[in-house]
Amino acid sequence: MKKKSGVIIVGLLALCIGLVISIQISTTKSSEIGGLVPVSKLKVYETELTKLRAEKEDALSELMELENRMDQIEKDKANEDYFLKGIVTDLEKYKMLAGVVDVKGPGVIITIDDPVPEEGLIEERSTIMDNYQLLLELVNKLKDAGSEAISINDQRIISTTEISLAGNNVNINGVPTAPPYIIKAIGNPNTIESAITIKYGIVYEMVRKDRYALQVDIDKKDEIEIPRFSGVIKFRYAASAEDSAEKTE
Repeated sequence: MKKKSGVIIVGLLALCIGLVISIQISTTKSSEIGGLVPVSKLKVYETELTKLRAEKEDALSELMELENRMDQIEKDKANEDYFLKGIVTDLEKYKMLAGVVDVKGPGVIITIDDPVPEEGLIEERSTIMDNYQLLLELVNKLKDAGSEAISINDQRIISTTEISLAGNNVNINGVPTAPPYIIKAIGNPNTIESAITIKYGIVYEMVRKDRYALQVDIDKKDEIEIPRFSGVIKFRYAASAEDSAEKTE
């Protein structure tokens, strides 16, 4: 009976966490307005934008408070039931894998910036932004090296993260970013450094004078912190195989 009660509690907790994740506030995307816009309308848009930003901050604060309360409930219930404690531990692991919680641990911080401009010359274009695929390659190498969490300019990299060129910005998780790019990766610092600095590897190509001539700095740390994914995780096509099977019965 005690085990059954624990399973029911875990089910309720999982449901609540799902609801919390589903109401996460995604970064507001601005829409382009074509043509000339009267000053009066611009002021209205500015007021609305300020209001939306304030509402977003309030919603995020409320979300953080709810998640803290949920975490406390999980810990309290887990202490009452050894079986439940194991399930809660697994749940925390899956939340970290999904990128919906802040994480910290040893790792590396990689800073990538455009080449140093030649004296008297002004670079009109950003080398790293024009070659943003290098960021994708670096992320893949970091994963291969066993990195357990990765972020670029504080944008958490998860399974649905997109890195794409949009106008004069590189969008990561739909958020415009620009150099310098600060990549954080949690994992074994020595393993990660060795994997990305190997000869003819990703960093080797980045810094080559006859290729990209980028400025790359790698700093090993005993502890770094990577923020959670702050957007909304939505599935348009994927669904639980068990749920799908139940519907067809």
